[in-house]
Amino acid sequence: MTVGLLRALGVRAWTELEYLRLCAVSGVVGIDSPMTLLSAGNALLRYGTLPAALRLSAARYGDRAALIDELGTLSYNDLDDRSNRLANQWRRRGLRSGEGVAILARNHRGLLDAVFAAAKCGARIIMLNTDFGGPQLRDVAARERVDLLVYDEEYESILGDLSPRRGAYRAWADAGHTSGLESLITAGSPAPPPIPGTSSRIVLLTSGTTGTPKGAQRRSEPRSLEPLGAILSRVPFRAGEVTECPAPMFHTLGFGMAVLAVGFGSTLVIRRRFDPLRVLDSMAGHRATALIAVPVMLSRLAELDVPEFTGRDLSAVRIVFVAGSQLGADLCRRVTALLGPVVYNLYGSTEVAYATVATPRDLAAEPGCVGMPVLGASVKILDDAGGELPAGRTGRIFVANAIQFEGYTGGGTKDRIGGLMASGDVGHFDVAGRLFIDGRDDDMIISGGENVFPAEVEELLNAHTGIREAAVIGVPDDDFGARLKAFVVPDGAAHLTEDEVKSHVRASLARYKVPREVVFLDELPRNPTGKILKRVLQEL
Repeated sequence: MTVGLLRALGVRAWTELEYLRLCAVSGVVGIDSPMTLLSAGNALLRYGTLPAALRLSAARYGDRAALIDELGTLSYNDLDDRSNRLANQWRRRGLRSGEGVAILARNHRGLLDAVFAAAKCGARIIMLNTDFGGPQLRDVAARERVDLLVYDEEYESILGDLSPRRGAYRAWADAGHTSGLESLITAGSPAPPPIPGTSSRIVLLTSGTTGTPKGAQRRSEPRSLEPLGAILSRVPFRAGEVTECPAPMFHTLGFGMAVLAVGFGSTLVIRRRFDPLRVLDSMAGHRATALIAVPVMLSRLAELDVPEFTGRDLSAVRIVFVAGSQLGADLCRRVTALLGPVVYNLYGSTEVAYATVATPRDLAAEPGCVGMPVLGASVKILDDAGGELPAGRTGRIFVANAIQFEGYTGGGTKDRIGGLMASGDVGHFDVAGRLFIDGRDDDMIISGGENVFPAEVEELLNAHTGIREAAVIGVPDDDFGARLKAFVVPDGAAHLTEDEVKSHVRASLARYKVPREVVFLDELPRNPTGKILKRVLQEL
């Protein structure tokens, strides 16, 4: 065995021990009775990680509130019992391990019932975007081989002739209707379901901001404690607290944090639609310690009047955990001014999962950064030839960690170099080791021979007091090859002109970065996770 391999094994062993220490500090690992450990271990052997996390929390916390939604409160025992009942009913109706269970639902108990039941059946769990249209839904269902569908009533009109062989079950019913999922749960057996032939897999869809969403599949079985320990190395989550999660749970952020809350024995507070005032009321009423949100949600919160914050007791909030799209320095400052130094900004993607986290200390120094790599992750900036670039130089971002995706379900994967996977973005490190995102690697615009990344211009526009939000794209130009086109949503009280917007950019950036055209909109087109749909802007 070589010295290098021995050294690598030693580093790996130390890292795993550090993960274990972090899990112990957080309370997720503790001293449990032999019966509790036996119950969780049995669930792990029978069904895999997701059901085992639920079983452990049920054995530990029993009647503690696990979930609060618009229908009321469910305990950990309730969640475990309901998923057993649903899994048994699905097995009776022919669902087998490895088959696809697709979930088209907003944030409510039915989504989690379906996730844990499908995991206990060893199914592929396919989280569908609630913003899908009918043709897109049916295309994705065919590509992902959907055998069973769980859906909210509001989406019945787009199902068309979609008829999965194992059935379609309504998870949320509006007034005057019944939930088919709830009927199955009521009638099902609470006994542990039969052992599936395979462990479940999770398929999360990419955002599809520039094209058709792709299915990114990964195993639900971690190879180490890294999925927990990595996040805990930068964010002080604690067991048994209260997590407010308006972020959609079909998306990587909401899904991952919901599962984390269950594993931590915390109370997860969710609702079907985001409303900033209701979120503030809920955070105050439930004494929430953590808020999980995408940047556009924080923007809507920051637009509220200051008395809305000072009039509510939000002193329990320790963590505002944000991911999903670019936070930006201006929004970071505004949220920090309202809630204090509690913002933690995660950078990652559906494919690479996590990469870096900016802590409040990082953001106080550089509010536009996305922080430093989490423990166990490797993040490098590479040039076009695969060489590593020094601090201050912009290049493609490559990431390595323990839970990268296995590849797109329709075929293909991200570029890989030496065990590192491309995130799809370009960026740079500063001399302190903090990462900055400069744009998408396919967003770079060559205008008159100069390289321009729209993110830099967007950041400047978004900091303008008269601009609520802005987006910048490249469009073809006969003279320059490409030119910048800006889409601006003015603040309600502002009366901006195109010349004023251009002058604002010209005062801070090079001439070739000034948009040639400015279009004013009432709002930017976004998907449910808040990402701007630039493919829609290209059509305007």
